[in-house]
Amino acid sequence: MTNTTDGLAQPAPGAEKITYSARNEPYWRRNLIICVFGSFTTLVSLSMLLPFLPLYVQQLGVSSTSAIVQWSGVAFGVTFLGTAVTAPIWGQLADRYGRKPMLIRAAVGMAVVMSTIGLAHNVYELVALRFAAGLIGGYASASIVMIGTQAPPERAGWALGVLSTGVLAGNLIGPLIGGLLPNLIGIRGAFFAAGGMIAVAALLTVTLVREDFTYRPQNKSKQPGAGVQHGKRNYAVLGALLVTAMMVLLSNMSIEPIITVYIGQLGVAHNRLATVAGIVMACSAFGSMVMAARLGALADRIGGWNVIIGCLVATGIVMIPQAFVTEWWQLAALRGLMGMTLAGLLPAIAKLVRQAVREHESGKMLGYLQSAQYAGQVTGPLIGGAIGVHFGMRYVFFVTGALLLACAAYDRWVRDAGR
Repeated sequence: MTNTTDGLAQPAPGAEKITYSARNEPYWRRNLIICVFGSFTTLVSLSMLLPFLPLYVQQLGVSSTSAIVQWSGVAFGVTFLGTAVTAPIWGQLADRYGRKPMLIRAAVGMAVVMSTIGLAHNVYELVALRFAAGLIGGYASASIVMIGTQAPPERAGWALGVLSTGVLAGNLIGPLIGGLLPNLIGIRGAFFAAGGMIAVAALLTVTLVREDFTYRPQNKSKQPGAGVQHGKRNYAVLGALLVTAMMVLLSNMSIEPIITVYIGQLGVAHNRLATVAGIVMACSAFGSMVMAARLGALADRIGGWNVIIGCLVATGIVMIPQAFVTEWWQLAALRGLMGMTLAGLLPAIAKLVRQAVREHESGKMLGYLQSAQYAGQVTGPLIGGAIGVHFGMRYVFFVTGALLLACAAYDRWVRDAGR
């Protein structure tokens, strides 16, 4: 039993000795299923507009081709900027008020905002609503906080890998649905359908997700929990993990802005470029879906650092031959292989972040982890585009591969220094 003081739940005598994951051991598997479904639906809703976003921008009164391209990019990217800004804040609130309220907030907020986007009158409202979706949403981020802290430490890598599979599947299937749905119910109707889909996830979250949460104000004089160290070493570990998380998205997104042009240089006919580029992009997500849970479970068995370093080295090596392909299917195969090697990174990183901080700080740090990923998603295309313009597109692969190998060396140094 718990009592409350000033509206905050307080632990019963002796409860402080029971960890959050131990208290929620009966619930985490069912919660994982709901979180996978909710993350899948929200990512489908966010990514499904890719095929028709320029058409919607045009429908909202933008006429010139250059302006349509510019506003489409702004409207798509501003959501991730909003999520990067607020993820640590929502994570900190999850540490104070519980993980389930953050899931409900994200699901209900996203359902309302996505539906409202279908009522936009101009492109400014579209951008503002997409930004609001990033600020108030983040169901996948909230799910990582919940599952990353609820799952038993020995199963956390696998659980986070399964959750990552749902996220990747949403990103992969979303554009496919977005290519079909507007023809059936119209562009505005597609946003209403997306809001309805998220509303289902919100209802399941409210009714089925369970959490045993008690807020415990921390006594700073107490000794830190297991796996937490004071001083520079702890900061070095967290810094390395955040940098590595950024590199995951940076390496995957570095070629995205120019991949269609690169494929065109491989001799693909102009009328097939969009289709082939879509296939090549999807191969990376599909490869990650196949391996995410497997590599997460491997991190549980052999340790997160070993998986992180191994995946970074493997991804860096796979990057290099992408610069020398002569056929588009060779690039597709290598991107699929790269997706497999990248898949083990995020579950292993989240597992180590959880171990590196006290329980009452885990939500906040996992929120910073999400921000680092979105920073990579923003900077990757910028770096790739700049290198492609000034040095040639093949050099994007060389530079990205070198960055990944350097990150692996840095992580190994941090790991060895912590022993």
